[in-house]
Amino acid sequence: MKLYRFLSGDDTSAFCHKVTAALNKGWVLHGSPTYSYDHANGVMRCGQAVVKDTEGTYTPDMKLGEQ
Repeated sequence: MKLYRFLSGDDTSAFCHKVTAALNKGWVLHGSPTYSYDHANGVMRCGQAVVKDTEGTYTPDMKLGEQ
């Protein structure tokens, strides 16, 4: 099965670490990153989609971050 996640966070090193951790668990970047100003909180926000092929059957109660 193919799994999909969208990672998001403030534009800090913590977001980069989140994406790096996913890549090290076998996730692959999917598409271009996004970058936008969050007017409500006054910060820049980042987003990146990642995908992963794995065995098994998808169910909505899966914890994708644990895959």
